[in-house]
Amino acid sequence: MKTPTTNISQIVERETFGAVYHQRFAVQYDYPVHFTRGLFAPDNPVFVEALSRQEPGKRHRAWVLIDADVAASWPGLGHEISAYVEHHAERLQLVAHPEIIVGGEKVKHDPELVTRLQRRLLELGIDRHSFVVAVGGGAFLDMVGFVAATVHRGVRHVRVPTTVLAQNDSGVGVKNGVNAFGVKNFVGTFAPPFAVLNDGNFLRTLQPRDRIAGMAEAVKVALIRDRVFFEWLESQVEALRASEAEAMARMIRRCAELHMRQIAHGGDPFESGSARPLDYGHWAAHKLEALTANELRHGEAVAIGLALDSRYSVQVGMLAAGQEDRIFALLKRLGFYLWHAALERRDEQGRWLVLEGLREFREHLGGELSVTLLREIGRGEEVHAMDEAEILRAIAWLRQREAQ
Repeated sequence: MKTPTTNISQIVERETFGAVYHQRFAVQYDYPVHFTRGLFAPDNPVFVEALSRQEPGKRHRAWVLIDADVAASWPGLGHEISAYVEHHAERLQLVAHPEIIVGGEKVKHDPELVTRLQRRLLELGIDRHSFVVAVGGGAFLDMVGFVAATVHRGVRHVRVPTTVLAQNDSGVGVKNGVNAFGVKNFVGTFAPPFAVLNDGNFLRTLQPRDRIAGMAEAVKVALIRDRVFFEWLESQVEALRASEAEAMARMIRRCAELHMRQIAHGGDPFESGSARPLDYGHWAAHKLEALTANELRHGEAVAIGLALDSRYSVQVGMLAAGQEDRIFALLKRLGFYLWHAALERRDEQGRWLVLEGLREFREHLGGELSVTLLREIGRGEEVHAMDEAEILRAIAWLRQREAQ
């Protein structure tokens, strides 16, 4: 009698298709966000304590990169940093003298620079327990953060934001990246920093235009999260426009708090869903930056986007009439110009190019449009469609309102 044979491959196939293992684990992130002055004064402990907080008995290796725009305004900064590290030599070590790198949005358009810095980290022996310290504006921090996140699958990154926009918004978050293929932030990662060190003295190096531009994000987060903060901005507008230190410090701290709260408690810190509440006003802003080849600062484009979307919110019946005028007035008093001819630019077929920003925003979110509009000052609401005819009406309103 023939002994029956067993088809092993079928058994394996059945077991394979019938076996499901659900892997689940949580990773807790925490990082300090300091607000100080004189970060690199030898007697200021913030820098050394931030780097050594997890291993206080160790001598920590670090490499410092400085935004060229910052270096130009603070010529002795690299030497001050070296002197600080020498003063704390028992706990800190520089692997090389601080290096100055080009800054501004253009730094995010240079893939060769990213590769060069990655190679430099290899040459310097930077490992996962060493530090890459970036001193600069938001775009600079984005680029260096991307380099740090992609070397050894992530080395420790410390941000020292030097602009209003970076200190109150982008510098305290968990995103980094560079532009590619004509798309803003197309390549990047979610990689929380090891620490964020805000030094108010850096704001003195900024031109008035850059100080003003960074306030747009404070208006934005107040509009969608904190009516009392919006009212405070209205009451302090003259002090803010004059860059008075106390008002600026309070504005930056509150704005940073609200952004950090959204990241920690909004339920989606790495933006796996489609909602982007902190991107109120940004669908148009990102497109305006591209259409103007970054002639508009990010904050300037955001201010236009805020005014545009507040008027749209009124037109579609979400926001009470007259509130858009209040928002417009605050932005104007802060020093923003709320119109740019790029809003009306069209292609050869007569299509409004700014409307392409909606399509690009939708694609970035994964195919479903999710835009924050205003229900009232202090409360944003997500919508999943926008009427292009109403957007064009809002653009026309904005042109007329700015001309008054």
